Formats: sequence, structure tokens, C-alpha cells
Amino acid sequence: MAFDIEMIQKVYSNLESRIEAAKKVVGKPLTLTEKILYSHLWNGNPEEVYTRGTSYVDFAPDRVAMQDATAQMALLQFMQAGRPQVAVPSTVHCDHLIQAKVGASEDLAIANNANKEVYDFLSSVCNKYGLGFWKPGAGIIHQVVLENYAFPGGMMIGTDSHTPNAGGLGMIAIGVGGADACDVMAGFAWELKFPKLIGVKLTGKMSGWTAAKDVILKVAGVLTVKGGTGCIVEYFGEGARSLSATGKATICNMGAEIGATTSIFGYDEKAEDYLRGTSRSDIADLANQVKAHLTGDDEVYANPEQYFDQVIEINLSELEPHINGPFTPDLAWPISKFAAAVKEHNWPAKLEVGLIGSCTNSSYEDITRAASLAQQAVDKDLLTKAEYTVTPGSELVRYTVERDGYLDTFEKIGGVVLANACGPCIGQWARHTDDPARRNSIITSFNRNFAKRNDGNPNTHAFVASPEIVTALAIAGDLTFNPLTDTLVNQKGESVRLDEPQGLEMPIKGYAVEDAGYQAPAEDGSAVSVIVDEASSRLQLLAPFPAWEGTDLKGLRLLIKAKGKCTTDHISMAGPWLKFRGHIDNISNNMLIGAVNYFTEQTDSVKNQLTGEYGPVPATQRAYKAANIGTIVVGDENYGEGSSREHAAMEPRHLGVRVILVKSFARIHETNLKKQGMLGITFADPADYNKIQENDVIDIEGLTSFAPGKQLKVVLHHDDGKTESFAVNHTYNEQQIEWFKAGAALNLIRMNKV
Repeated sequence: MAFDIEMIQKVYSNLESRIEAAKKVVGKPLTLTEKILYSHLWNGNPEEVYTRGTSYVDFAPDRVAMQDATAQMALLQFMQAGRPQVAVPSTVHCDHLIQAKVGASEDLAIANNANKEVYDFLSSVCNKYGLGFWKPGAGIIHQVVLENYAFPGGMMIGTDSHTPNAGGLGMIAIGVGGADACDVMAGFAWELKFPKLIGVKLTGKMSGWTAAKDVILKVAGVLTVKGGTGCIVEYFGEGARSLSATGKATICNMGAEIGATTSIFGYDEKAEDYLRGTSRSDIADLANQVKAHLTGDDEVYANPEQYFDQVIEINLSELEPHINGPFTPDLAWPISKFAAAVKEHNWPAKLEVGLIGSCTNSSYEDITRAASLAQQAVDKDLLTKAEYTVTPGSELVRYTVERDGYLDTFEKIGGVVLANACGPCIGQWARHTDDPARRNSIITSFNRNFAKRNDGNPNTHAFVASPEIVTALAIAGDLTFNPLTDTLVNQKGESVRLDEPQGLEMPIKGYAVEDAGYQAPAEDGSAVSVIVDEASSRLQLLAPFPAWEGTDLKGLRLLIKAKGKCTTDHISMAGPWLKFRGHIDNISNNMLIGAVNYFTEQTDSVKNQLTGEYGPVPATQRAYKAANIGTIVVGDENYGEGSSREHAAMEPRHLGVRVILVKSFARIHETNLKKQGMLGITFADPADYNKIQENDVIDIEGLTSFAPGKQLKVVLHHDDGKTESFAVNHTYNEQQIEWFKAGAALNLIRMNKV
């Protein structure tokens, strides 16, 4: 029987009545997205129409999922909430803290030893408060969720930006910060601005070298890294129904790279097949009883322009394989034009490493298609020119593909099988290189490729493609190789061509596993103790953030004016810093060290107005905090894009930053700032960004009458004695203003005021 089957039965039992009520209120046919959103309202049956992109709405998610890096802070916050048990089914997945260095077994053993304190903490918290615990080596959160917890028509939140992976099975799955997860686990509503809707109509059918990954690589090129902000992307059409469930999950997973709130496909035969193939026939049987409600209405898909805010159409029969990058996941190149782009931009053509797997592309289908190319390399006497690694997404997949011989195939071409964990995708990669400063190229089937993302090297040009294309280029060792048209010379001096990849959506003999890695919580956790050593460098109990003092903010100093792209990786780096995710003070020593200072064009070097000297960002901010001086951070467009990590909001809050002022925010980061009681505001006129000078003393006025939709004012006191001011916007509603006044949303929960 599937996990939480009684909860799923309850969702389906209410589905029809709530959707019918929504149709009466809205007065028109509904998209799948609207059906799920309106059927998950906190107050039950819908009673009003919500305005897309404007209305803040309270929802009741069905479940919560957390990975180990973010779960630490989320659960530390939950422990402050004073609840005896989580209110909804929740899980923790240990996938982020395992560094890829040698190979699966060795790396896992090292991680279990190095992270024992954290794993023991997470295990005990799960045991005490009723959460499911997936042990190190069990797999990557999103793949494990897809295999075990995702269900059509459901709603979940997860403390990782790629939570939308579950949309491949027709679930509204949204990445959030730990404070949001804490609220839901504590039994409170989850607030979201009602999203706009982007419809993607897929026609035709893929063949040959084209894979599901190429759909989202194409869409990323169309919408860019912020084109989906505030939107849910709904895929439909005959082309959508032709894709495997895991292929759909790949597309939804990487929708995070366009800033989308989430992405989703409707329930169909492929979804049913996957549910039954992963031992969840009970869910498939239930879904079949309400399947008319698990897809958008026919009228919607017949005339999508009338129901979506934007419509994109892609013919899968004509879609080329794509390669995106470098340095951003939305720089999209059809493979027919990629070689020319490599030469034109002088990117390093020699490919040093090809990496496949991750939460995005580690399904049985992905592995078998890539393995078919690896077998060709063996059969055609080709020598693989680049390093090659394989990261299985779960123990279920790993065990099954090993049983079926595919891991042996990869090893024949020199492939290294890594642990079932995030590894190189998130910077947990001890890369083997003779010159870490060399300009070089790698290609992955991952989802994100910002500078320094994979190996910490700003000179690494990282490209993203399907596992098939990654494997072919790794065999060639050359970014300019086009496997659709080009030949390779084998060890006998013969010119050979790689045939189209072949694969299976699911194993013919079914999935198999000896130990999936799941640990159920204690039936009664009241006697379980959660102990955190006061001397620990990895874990630290949280103290409440202070409440707003009730006045405008005067005399702020500029900590940094960030120039250009400033992702959550720039604000709070991963890699070696992951070990401090449960210790707010220690991890704050990485705050904004990756951001480029507008005035110096350098990273981790800002002017300390108390001394006049330049120094590291965290140390400078600590000096201001010690002197009781508030500060402000200024940023560019789409500030905080990328990972959902709330540490990027908590670190500035912990160290005494009072305001984040930017041209625009990424959705999750803006919400994280609000949850932690930070003031996040945007320039009414983006050109005012240029007015801010390095030595300014800055005031924020209007807070004593802080209200939804009412602008605030920034006053700049320049060091030449001149003063200028400008208006700034915010998106705080009444409840979020209360978070700000209380010092954090969690403070209100603790005081039982929500």
C-alpha cells in the first residue's frame, strides 16, 4: 500500500465537490492548475474568485518534504513552535551532505562519519515529531518523492527549489523556505500569491536524439530565468501525453530555472503506468475514479489563449536536442548551432567531464538511454575522451539498473558511479583537476549551471543537456561534436557514427530494491529526546529575532551594492558551507561573499564606514552589528534567484541587516525575507539604483504607517552634504506586515497569534 493512502483518499473524496464549487464561483471552465488550487483552499470550498498575480491566498498543502541541508533550519524553527507532532505527513531526505570524491560506497561511508551529528539530530527530530526519515544513500529528495509520495491532484511544499519535480505526476509541488514548511507542519495555512498561468501546448512526438529535457531547455530559452516568475506552467496536448511520467518530472523539475512557481502535467496513462510500476496501484485505482478532475477541462485546451495568461506551442516532432549555457540555464542552443557558438564565443571546446544523473535526470529511462550510447562506445571500439560520472537518483533506481547490467556498461567506458545524492549538482564535488584555475568546460544533465555552482571554479564553463547528449559528448571529448551528424575515429582508425539512443521507460522485470533507506518514526515520540550540544559547530538552537522597534529606520549604512546576478548561491554559498546549515552563526560567515561589489568590481570586499578600510562582507557586517548600526543591502534584477535556501534570508537577519532594496526579487527569496521579519523593498524607478553611493547614510521612511500597496521612501544622505530621496515599492499584505512588526512569522506562531 502507498504511503499516506488515507490522506489521499480524503483529497479525492473532496475533489469533485470543491471543483464544482469553484466552477460556479469562477463561472468558466478550469485549468488543471486552478482545479488543484481551488480544491486546496484553507477554508474549504471556494467562495470568491482570486485575481491572478494579485490575490494572496491561504492554502492547505497535503504534505511537506525537506532535504537534509534545509531541514536542519526548518526543524530547528519547528521545535520553537511548541507542537507535539507535525500536522501533515512530512519527510526528511539526506541527500545534500554527501560529497562526491571517489565513488558511491567510499563517499557514503565518509559522509556518515563526518555528518553523524547532523544525521542523528535529524533522525531524532523525525522520530519525536512523526516525520518519515530517508537515510543517507536512500536517494535525492525529488526522485524519492516521485517514487513514493507524489500523487495526481495533490499539493505539497518542499524546502528545495526543485520540488516541482512532482508535477510530472500531476501534483502542485512548490519550493519554499523552511519557515513556510514550519508553518504547515505546525498546522497553519500556507500563503501564496495566486499565480498567473502559462500554458505550454506540446504537439507531435519526440524521436531519435530528442529527449524530454530538450522541452524545458527550449522553454528556458523562450522565457529566460525570470520569465516564469509568479506563474505556474501547465503542459498539455497530444505531445504531453506521449511523454513518460519521469520525462514530465524532468521538465517540471527544471521549471525552477525560469523562476516558475511550479510546473504540472495532467494525469494520463503514462502517469498511471508509473504509479503501478512503483507499487502504487491503489493510488492509480483512486485516481482513475476522478480522472476527469485531474486534467484541465476540454474547453481550456481547445482554446488555451482564453484561459492562460501566455501560451507557448512546441512541436516535439521538430524539436532539436538543446545545450544550454554557460553560466546560466536559459542560454539555449539547438545542437545544430551549438558548435558555431562554441567557436564564436571562444568557449573551451575540449570537454573535461560529462556528468549524468541528479534529481533532474536519473530515471530508469534516462539511465538506459545513456547506457545504450556507452555500449555503442564499447562495441565500436571508441575511447571515451572525457571523465564521466553517473549519479543515481535513488536506491530504487540504482539497485534496479545495477541488476539489469547498466552500471557495468558505464564502468566499461570508465564511468564512475557516485552515491545516490546531489553531489556535483550542488557543488558537493571534490573535482579531480591538475589546474583549478584553468578555463575549462563540463557538461551535465543537471538543472543549474551558475558560475562556480558545480566545482567552485569561476573558470568552469558548465553546460546543461540531456543524459544522451552528455554521454555522446563525453565519448567525443569535444563540445563541437554533433552526434546527429558527425563521426568519430575509433582506436582502429575507423570513422564511426553513434546510433540514436534506445531506452525503456520502466524496467521489464519491474523495479527492485533490498533496502530503500526509509525509517518510520516512533509511534509515540513523546519520550524521544533531541539533544543539541552547546559546543557544536554544526548545530545551534535558535533564538527569536527581535521585533520591530516601531519607528522609521534611520542612519543605515550601505553594506554592499551588489552588481548583476546575485543568486542565493552568491548570498549563501553551498559546497563546503553545507556543513554549517544547522548553525546560523557559523554559516553567516559566508553571507554575500559571492556578490560583486558595484564600487570595486570585487567579491567579498566592502568598505567599513567605521574604519574606512575594505574587508570581508561578513566581518564588516559583524562590526556594524557590534556598534548597533543598522545596514542595508542593495541589489539588481531577480535578486535571490536559484535555490530556495532560506539561509540567504536568515544570515542577513541574524547579522543585523535591516533592509534589502533591489530592482526585483525572485519569488522564494522575497517570501523568505518576509518570513524572517526582514524589510524587502524594490525601486519604484529602477534607475534610482544608480543614485546610491558607497558612503551614503540611508533612511527608510513611512514604516509607522506601513500598509499594503502604500509606497515607502528612501532618503540618501551623501557624504558631500547633499540629500535626495525616491519612492520604493513593496508587496507586503496585512499579515506579512504583522510578521515584520513581530520580528518574524515564527514569533507570531510562538505567541499563538496566528
